[in-house]
Amino acid sequence: MLLDILYQDDDLIAINKPAGMLVHRSWLDKAETVFVMQTLRDQIGQHVFPIHRLDRPTSGVLLFALNSDMARTMCELFENHQVKKGYLAVVRGYLEGKARVDYPLKVILDKVADKFSQEKEPQEAITDYQGLATVEMPYPAGKFQTARYSLVELSPQTGRKHQLRRHLKHLFHPIMGDTKYGDLHQNRTLAEQSGVERLMLHSHFMQFQHPKTLQKIEIKAPLDQQWRQLFTFFNWNFTYFY
Repeated sequence: MLLDILYQDDDLIAINKPAGMLVHRSWLDKAETVFVMQTLRDQIGQHVFPIHRLDRPTSGVLLFALNSDMARTMCELFENHQVKKGYLAVVRGYLEGKARVDYPLKVILDKVADKFSQEKEPQEAITDYQGLATVEMPYPAGKFQTARYSLVELSPQTGRKHQLRRHLKHLFHPIMGDTKYGDLHQNRTLAEQSGVERLMLHSHFMQFQHPKTLQKIEIKAPLDQQWRQLFTFFNWNFTYFY
């Protein structure tokens, strides 16, 4: 498969990561043979260096460096909160307006790498959100006779593991399709009604100042077929995101 390249220069490359694809080899799925890093390396004919990560079920903007010096520099930008990121999510219930979630999260230890590590104190975790659209669908979901959903834009100010998924669960508005932190009954109902089964979380833009050229770089990732299918099902007309 060919990955969709969203941006490329002499030092950086960004792709629209498909949902369900691992960024690199992991003990989580030893049988998996297709990874973003290998696929992209083979596609462009050179090594790529990871700068940040997206969970396997999440799609959208994924940035790599093309040399180790730029990788180090961009990692520092991420650590110093100098990279602006925007995600789209479809969540259960009505989540409207603008607000900030300031809720520390416990460190999720790796079962293998952190096997002998002590449990750590919760870390600061901050997410800003803005409601973009809502819909009520005429079919029962769980204990309710109708199903309500919201389209939300999320802006993480910190980068904790599964931060957005855990923060939305904390708000009692879990992201649809989330099999780990979500509402399994609601997920099943939405899949049966719409045919959409993926995690509805998409990294739709990234913005930063290029360390070399000092130009403002903004990278946007179009929505995949499952997202467009759900927008049609809900009668949401957001062609801006396509």
